[in-house]
Amino acid sequence: MSEPIDYRDTVFLPKTDFPMKAGLAQKEPAILERWAQIGLYEKLREARAGRERFLLHDGPPYANGDIHMGHAMNKILKDIVVRSQSLMGKDAPYVPGWDCHGLPIEWKVEEAYRAKKLNKDEVDPVAFRAECRAYAEKWVAVQRAQFERLGVMGDWDDPYLTMKFESEAIIAGELLKFAESGQLYRGAKPVMWSPVEKTALAEAEVEYEDVVSTQIDVAFEIVEAPNAPELVGAHAVIWTTTPWTIPVNQALAYGAEIEYDLVQAADGTGPRFLIASNLFNAFVSRVRGDWITINDFPGTNLAGAVARHPMHKLGGFFAKPRPFLDGSSFVTTDAGTGLVHMAPDHGEDDFLLCKAHGIDPVFAVDGAGFYRPDWLWLGGQGSVINKKFVAPDGPICSDLREAGALLAATEDFAHSYPHSWRSKAKIIFRATPQWFIPMDRSATSDRNLADLALGDAVDETLPLSPEARGNGPTLRGIALDAIERTRWVPERSINRIRSMVEGRPDWVISRQRAWGVPIALYVNRRTGDYLRDPAVNARILDAFRDGGADAWFQADHQAFLGPDYALADYEVITDILDVWFDSGSTHSFVIEQRYGEGVRANLYLEGSDQHRGWFQSSLLESSGTRGRAPYDAVLTHGFALDGNGRKMSKSLGNVVDPLKIIGESGADILRLWVAQTDYFEDVRIGKEVLAGTGDTYRKLRNTFRYLLGALEGFDDGEKLPVAQMPELERYILHKLAELDAELKAAANDFEFNRYSRALTDFANEDLSAFFFDIRKDSLYCDAPTDPKRRAYRTVLDILFHALVRYAAPILAFTAEEVWQTRFPNEDESVHMLEWPVLPALGGALTADWAEVRALRQAVTEAIEPYRREKQVRSSLEAEVTVPKLPMSGADLAELFIVSSVTKGDAITVTPTQRHKCGRCWRHLPEVAEDGMLCDRCAGVVGK
Repeated sequence: MSEPIDYRDTVFLPKTDFPMKAGLAQKEPAILERWAQIGLYEKLREARAGRERFLLHDGPPYANGDIHMGHAMNKILKDIVVRSQSLMGKDAPYVPGWDCHGLPIEWKVEEAYRAKKLNKDEVDPVAFRAECRAYAEKWVAVQRAQFERLGVMGDWDDPYLTMKFESEAIIAGELLKFAESGQLYRGAKPVMWSPVEKTALAEAEVEYEDVVSTQIDVAFEIVEAPNAPELVGAHAVIWTTTPWTIPVNQALAYGAEIEYDLVQAADGTGPRFLIASNLFNAFVSRVRGDWITINDFPGTNLAGAVARHPMHKLGGFFAKPRPFLDGSSFVTTDAGTGLVHMAPDHGEDDFLLCKAHGIDPVFAVDGAGFYRPDWLWLGGQGSVINKKFVAPDGPICSDLREAGALLAATEDFAHSYPHSWRSKAKIIFRATPQWFIPMDRSATSDRNLADLALGDAVDETLPLSPEARGNGPTLRGIALDAIERTRWVPERSINRIRSMVEGRPDWVISRQRAWGVPIALYVNRRTGDYLRDPAVNARILDAFRDGGADAWFQADHQAFLGPDYALADYEVITDILDVWFDSGSTHSFVIEQRYGEGVRANLYLEGSDQHRGWFQSSLLESSGTRGRAPYDAVLTHGFALDGNGRKMSKSLGNVVDPLKIIGESGADILRLWVAQTDYFEDVRIGKEVLAGTGDTYRKLRNTFRYLLGALEGFDDGEKLPVAQMPELERYILHKLAELDAELKAAANDFEFNRYSRALTDFANEDLSAFFFDIRKDSLYCDAPTDPKRRAYRTVLDILFHALVRYAAPILAFTAEEVWQTRFPNEDESVHMLEWPVLPALGGALTADWAEVRALRQAVTEAIEPYRREKQVRSSLEAEVTVPKLPMSGADLAELFIVSSVTKGDAITVTPTQRHKCGRCWRHLPEVAEDGMLCDRCAGVVGK
């Protein structure tokens, strides 16, 4: 018997230089460099000029330190959104930006001072600000390179920075809009204060940690009780976990609806104590001993009662009477004694209740948390957040014990307590003179702000009822209305922002720091009013444009004031603006300044923590100056957790570094991970998660590799009209059209996990496991001119052009590599392309392809046991019967990749007795013996 002929050279195998091994970490920097050389971003702007615009406004990260996984996730998601909108033909510019002012940067510069044992307060403020500016510039450059390495495409040569002179001028101008319309006031209210950083903090700068505090029970002797004379001489008991507030106590609060007991030691001796009836057991558990109730009183009987401070013998402030005030709106019996000591310096409820009764803060605690030196009790001592200072054996408790007023003190109360997210130190509530934007007061000038009718001012120190809030265009009302007019993604996120705006207090916009935009106001020393003169404001803003906010700290203020005002009559405000006001104003110098007055962003996209941060500050700033939100839609994503679902922490050693992933695996792996996650929730990332992402990437890359190889040498002359194609090809085009619609809908819904899943499922299930598998015989063995092979390659070409576009927003680098492999052109890019236009199907499909595919799957499963038992080595050696023939047996044999298909009572499998073609390996009746050629292959080889 002669040796079988080797026909391998006659088979048309795919050919491509596109490697299966990606090597992304090495290739991506070169692709980035090429994009920069051809000016891709600028070319795209030119190409999309005049098109419908899509503006995603970038929320500014702090220019402080290397990027972390949260940064990477956020920026990649933004880039995917922008690229997908550009792919859909829109002009989608992306202007990245940075928040350059405020504590994150100032704190780092101060750390360097402390390391050198220098005092920042002794440095010229302009010189100190210059150091902060230099620090921010350094990290802007570092982060820019890191963001670009992620594949984020944008206007990196002209980003927005809050510290640019023009930006600082516009931020100051936005503040002055509030001032001119009467939407500012200066007041002393308790604000969240960091004694370590010596400044007020915004709510978004605070995090809560579990702590164990000292809890104390303190007795205040009752000296007057007009509605219950028998209480005179008894002691009202208060319970607190902040012992350091006792030295600034000014009143006691009770609940009018609460029942109170007068209790005494069981033997009838000793002092009598007043507590809430249903807190008797809790009180006894703390103070110990046997106690009995000797009388009870309704809360209303405490009206008009007066107590005296435990340290009254010190005289002065401590000798003043401490009135009982009705605090029914906040006094409860959930814990404590049902009586609450009031320190208006250190609590919102305390402040409001005392203010309503003419009791003002005394400002005893300074910015570092120490009692001021002239304070009668504990003067010059502190810090109030020091555990030793407030401990049961510390000076406060010791003095109260000596005065006979300390009933119990234990260091065992576990609870959640606010901390500064920068210094990680405890914060306090502290009354200080601050500048506020009121939430429930209408503007007071004649200026028609955002075409809103402006109502009368209200007392900003008093809480307003929901009904009162509805009268007139208050900032709260405008913002709540704007929330309802905004698209929130996911929809449920509207509940979070709405509840935060409904319940938030007035906006504290002042900070006692050096690095930032100053509150550029002059306050009349006689009236306390701030100056509202447009001419003065114009001179200030001109100076800011020329020299930045530093102009305020080195200004000739008389020149700013002009001839109509004497500087001696005015206080120059040196507080700086809350950085959330800075970032909340960015829409004015990014969106409006670049694209026109009145233009708003199509989308803001940040993490869920920004409902109390940037989303809200932007909403309030724009609502106060424009009467509307600065955005049409807001997308919220979750946080990146480690592989076990834990928050990343250096102390836990579970931080996943995006820069390390990029260096090892490439940015496209990270980009695909972002797209695949359900980012509306918190997401996990770790070795196992990234391994799964890597598998998905390899399958997609293999799909492109197959397409490139199968299309080698393809040109327009080979194309076949859709109407002349076999139904399988038309079915795949039908599936592609379904995919196209799904991807476009997912992109418009910003659901890229849905987008990426649909894309990968199509590539894996419809193409690799089905279409490619079936048609590889035609590709390898049909003649190049055969209509079936031409139809297949025509569809592959259509698929290539569609899939490379669909993948480009996510796999930005790989799509470029794929495109350049097939269409090398130094000046072009896949990212210049637009959404594919698919060919019309040209008639309905006759077969029920869902039924065909289900039957194919069943046949494949039936053959598998024969393969395991080696009764057949491949499905081509199997003859099968099926209970139903949805199309001809010959067509099914080709689709199922078997020797033959006939109708029977059930699915059966029989090893074929037919001989195997030596070229295509199919077992066909015309092959006389193994190794000979079938009719088709004989014709192709002969040619």
